[in-house]
Amino acid sequence: MKQREGARPPGMADVARVAGVSAQTVSRALAGHPNVQDATRAKVLAAVEQLGYRKNTAAGTLSSGRSRTIGVVTLQTGFFSRTALTVGVERAAREAGYAVSTATTASLDPASVEDALLRLADQQVEGVVLAVPLIRVSRRIEQLTAAVPTVAVDGSRTPATDIVAVDQSGAARLAVNHLLDLGHATVWHVAGPGEWLDAASRSRGWRAALDAAGAWAPPELAGDWSPDSGYRAGLILGRISEVTAVFVASDEMAFGVIRALRELGRRVPEDISVVGVDDIALAAYCSPPLTTVAQPFDRMGALAVAHLLRHVAEPAAPPAPVSVEPALVVRSSTAPVRGS
Repeated sequence: MKQREGARPPGMADVARVAGVSAQTVSRALAGHPNVQDATRAKVLAAVEQLGYRKNTAAGTLSSGRSRTIGVVTLQTGFFSRTALTVGVERAAREAGYAVSTATTASLDPASVEDALLRLADQQVEGVVLAVPLIRVSRRIEQLTAAVPTVAVDGSRTPATDIVAVDQSGAARLAVNHLLDLGHATVWHVAGPGEWLDAASRSRGWRAALDAAGAWAPPELAGDWSPDSGYRAGLILGRISEVTAVFVASDEMAFGVIRALRELGRRVPEDISVVGVDDIALAAYCSPPLTTVAQPFDRMGALAVAHLLRHVAEPAAPPAPVSVEPALVVRSSTAPVRGS
């Protein structure tokens, strides 16, 4: 009798009822207590299998009803933005007296995200920070985020989630307008992977800024957030004589673009100006120091925790989306177009 989709997940009391024992006996049997007879343990395990019960691994929750733990779902990656955001959540949670349990997902496939959410639900976290940029949200994800207070920090939308997000389209407009103001006729774009909401929003902002200025939009080049993908894009851009300005969707890809341009004999910023996004620590120390659009990852983490704890305290409160404004940081990788 597996759980029907959409039904309340079976609890320890349900297992006890089916096995014909007390909830305390169920707890002891699942914990491997030596005083539980083999026959009783077998009945409990049979009830667990019948009901599809998932054991709660947060031991302290059984007695207090509170885990004092926040869950974070994040992508399994070495990209700076994922790490910086998680650090911001952990710092804010610690200051509020909460622990953080992180569940990583290897991909943006909804089934993988569902598994991460279920792992956190097993620990009876009091709320979840959903830090994956989901474009596709399954019905099961909607159910799981409705059951546990959830704040999304990458724009992932379900009916129940609160949202804290950087205005990614605005970040692109800041970069493009900076380059246009320097006299560049247009701005080329190295985009992030299309399945990421951030990348899609930055591409829309890039195109909107060019349209508003009456500038021609060149073909978009695709990257995957890695420096290597930026390098490959830079090898293409460096061979196009008309290119004078490039907006790159992340600092790490921008580093690759700059290296490729240098290898091809194109100087930055004398020949080509380059702007990135994120303002990671290395941006100020690359050659030349990178002009970029800063994302306030620490503030994002603090806002996510604040919204989540409000949601925990007031479950009936309607979602209150917050958009955080990015900021342009001008360094030495951009300059007026030659002859202007």
